[in-house]
Amino acid sequence: MKILVTGKDGQLGKAFQTELGKFPQAEIRYLGRHDCDLADLDTLESILEVFAPRIILNAAAYTAVDRAEQEEELAFAINADAPALMARYCANHGASFLHYSTDYVFDGSGSDFYLEDHPVNPLGIYGKSKAAGESGVTEAFLGVTNPHARYAIFRTSWVYGEGANFIRTILRLAKDRNELKVIVDQFGVPTSAQWLAALSIQFALQDFPSGIYHAVPQGETTWYGLACAVVQQAQLSGVNLLLERDHIRAIPATEYPLPAPRPMNSRMSTQKLQKALDNLGLVSKFPQWDELVRAYVSELAKNQLI
Repeated sequence: MKILVTGKDGQLGKAFQTELGKFPQAEIRYLGRHDCDLADLDTLESILEVFAPRIILNAAAYTAVDRAEQEEELAFAINADAPALMARYCANHGASFLHYSTDYVFDGSGSDFYLEDHPVNPLGIYGKSKAAGESGVTEAFLGVTNPHARYAIFRTSWVYGEGANFIRTILRLAKDRNELKVIVDQFGVPTSAQWLAALSIQFALQDFPSGIYHAVPQGETTWYGLACAVVQQAQLSGVNLLLERDHIRAIPATEYPLPAPRPMNSRMSTQKLQKALDNLGLVSKFPQWDELVRAYVSELAKNQLI
């Protein structure tokens, strides 16, 4: 089994390297920015034809949300053109393609949990490029009759793992500051890269039904709620912080303006994915977001990474 993983240096890509290490029988190739610039479609196509993967896990993405407002062409090249090319390869060669999208394809209106078929309406360039990527992937498989050619788009949110992320930023600031201001009116679900990678591999190895799925843990929170949970768990894990949980101040998003707009509501229903997993005979009950965050912070503390 040949598996190609893009984005090897990102949080999800690093998680894939850990999880795929449990499959020594597989022939795996990892691509990072220095191995292949995904904006270079000719090089990417050549790699696909030579390596001939049976599964592609596309963990690569242009994720600089604010910078994307000035780098639209690059964002679309990486987030839309490259995934479409990989999808066409899989559609034409009877391979499986897993692609990762984002809550930013929605405008964040309302307070309901978004279903997969809710109309997309991205607010900024990053979200628009990811929505275009979704369209390119689904269009590549239209009319394909090969039963081995399949795709899954996993929309996820607030990812954390090995690398820079919101949780590590909060912990770094908590060692030096006795007060923090954190946004309280943007809702979503923090997602463990390690959990997502393990789930993805289980899914990819099955004869899964093609489509778009929401892949986040259970529950919901805000950036403020996440910050409070992180500081509390770090203290319970014996980490000496200057910041006390009660000194995290909740503020509205209007007090922290950024170049690119963010969705206020990033809640996404996972019922479709859980049902698909159940039909495949896989574990379908997702953990609560706070369980995974507590375990992540505890592991950082154990390894003296805070």
